[in-house]
Formats: sequence, C-alpha cells, structure tokens
Amino acid sequence: MPHHTSPYASAVLEKERIRQPWRLRLHEIIFESDTPAGKAFDVVLLILILFSILIVMLESVDSVARRHGEMLRLVEWIVTLLFTIEYGLRILSAGRASRYLFSFFGIIDLLSILPTYLSLVIVGSQYLLVIRGLRLLRVFRVLKLSRYMGEAQILTLALRQSVAKITVFIGTVVILVIIMGAAMYLIEGPENGFRNIPISIYWAVVTLTTVGYGDIAPQTTAGQLLATLLMIMGYGIIAVPTGIVSVELNKAERKPTDRDAASGQQADAAGTSPGPMDLERAVHSACRVERVWFDAERIHFVLHDGRDVGIPFAWYPTLQHAEPQQRERWKLLAKGALVHWPGLDVDILITEVLK
Repeated sequence: MPHHTSPYASAVLEKERIRQPWRLRLHEIIFESDTPAGKAFDVVLLILILFSILIVMLESVDSVARRHGEMLRLVEWIVTLLFTIEYGLRILSAGRASRYLFSFFGIIDLLSILPTYLSLVIVGSQYLLVIRGLRLLRVFRVLKLSRYMGEAQILTLALRQSVAKITVFIGTVVILVIIMGAAMYLIEGPENGFRNIPISIYWAVVTLTTVGYGDIAPQTTAGQLLATLLMIMGYGIIAVPTGIVSVELNKAERKPTDRDAASGQQADAAGTSPGPMDLERAVHSACRVERVWFDAERIHFVLHDGRDVGIPFAWYPTLQHAEPQQRERWKLLAKGALVHWPGLDVDILITEVLK
C-alpha cells in the first residue's frame, strides 16, 4: 500500500534539509507559530498585511489620494520593501527553496509584492495589491489554539469524503436548472423577458437558490406555477450539501475514537504499551512537544500542558546509540511535534519524527 506522508512528517523533512543552526532557527520563527518568536512574527505580519490593504483602500478614495497621495505611496513602498525582505527570508530558511517558491502561498507572497514594482512601468497595477488579502489565510494559524488542530483535520477529512457525493449533487442541480430554464423559455417567451434559454437558466438559478433578484419574473399562470415549484425545490436542495457534510463529519469524528479503542484493547490483551500511531489516528487529544530531554533509559517529552512523558530507548535503538550531537539535532526536530494521549497512564510515542 502507498504510504501517505502526514503534514507533520513533511515539515520534519523540510527541517532536516536545513544544516545551519541559524537557518533552522529562522525556519522555526518564520514557518512555525508554536514558539513565542513565531507567534510574534505572525502577529506583526498580520498587522502589516491589514495595514497595507488599508493603504490601498485609502488610495482609491479620490479626496484622500489628492491630499495624502505622496505619503500613502511612500508608506506603500516601505511596506513592500518589508514584504520583499520577508519573501527573501522565507526562501533562505526553507528546506527546499523550489518547494516554497511554487507552493500556493509562495506564489501569493510573490504576487503581493510584484504590483508595487510593476506600478513603476504599468499605470494602475498597484491596485492589484488587494491580493495581499489572500496572505491572511496563512497567518490565521496564529489565532488557532492547539486544541482546535484536531477538529480542523476532522473537518478537512469530512470535506474530502464528501467531494464525490457533492459532485453528483451539483451535476443534478445543473441538469435541473437547464430543464427548468428551457421550460420557462417555452412557457413565457421573449415577450415576458425570457429572451433566450441562457437568460431563462439564469432565472432558474436565482429562483432555485431563493435569491430572487426580481429582474425577471413569470407573467403567465403556468410560469408562476413552475416558479413556485422551483422555489419549493430550492429549500430542499440547499439542505442537501449540509446533510452530506454533516454525515461525513460524524463519521470522521467517530473513526479516530473507534480505532483508538481497538488499539487500546489489543494493547491490554497483549499486556504491552501502545506502539507508534499514525498522525491521522492522533486527531483527538493531540498535544505539542515543548521540550525533549534524555535519561539513561528513556526519552522524555515535556508536553505543552506540563506532562513529562517517558518513552523507552528500546523502541528507538538507533537513537539510543546515537552520538550526543545527533541527539541534540533530533531534539530540535522533535520540538513542536504532535503526540497523542489516549487517556491512559502509559508511554506514548511521538509520530513520524524518526522516519
């Protein structure tokens, strides 16, 4: 079976590619938000993004632009230079620069600074700076608390599981509005505003979604009856995607619990502690590692809630016989990892760090 690398494992692999300690520290500040420095960086970046968007909005107001245009342009250039420095630091501290450059947020970061430089040669391009609003998607992570990380993964899983069903549903809706639009065109005709089938389909979509702009309305009795039927269908159709996602969300919430219970029963029957768990099974009660230390027999993980969890060295013989320098490097990689606490006072394993 193909192995699917978890998001955390990918992050670890990125950090492993960084050999210089200062680059590793820079990576933790810029790309992670679990440390005080990382959180502070994201907060400052968020404020800077909102401020830059405010500048663009003010520049679009004629009276403000006439009175304070020069100052606004100066401030915008300062902000752009700060974003350019940030972009360069992200490239410098990334494990693989190409992976960041061609990632979604790497492209967004580039597009957020290009318009200002393009404005030197292309008039009006500075208004493309509103694309900086998309950068808010990345820094919103600083607002998330650790206990909501699992719920976000569950929601993502539910949406993925719903894609096929929702695709079939959307296809059904498209067929329905085409049929209803064509029928209304035949019933009402151009004399009542339904000039062609595309316009009639537009009316069907507006009616089915219960928006009802009122720019086109049926005049005949048959047309009004068809519109009534379509509006009633609209209320039922709106509820379908919600129901699909809700069912998958309920399934996704149950799966980790069921698997953990089965794992616990197997461990109890064997009289052993639980073994390594995949990150997808650790959605519930996930904790982050704040610090790692070693004694003669165990690896100790100090979690964000203060618990000190010991893991036998025997489970990781490679690490047990590693050089002190290798252990110190591994401690840096383990910091910030997600571990799972199943509610039992037994040893737990950090997931995928040593892969």
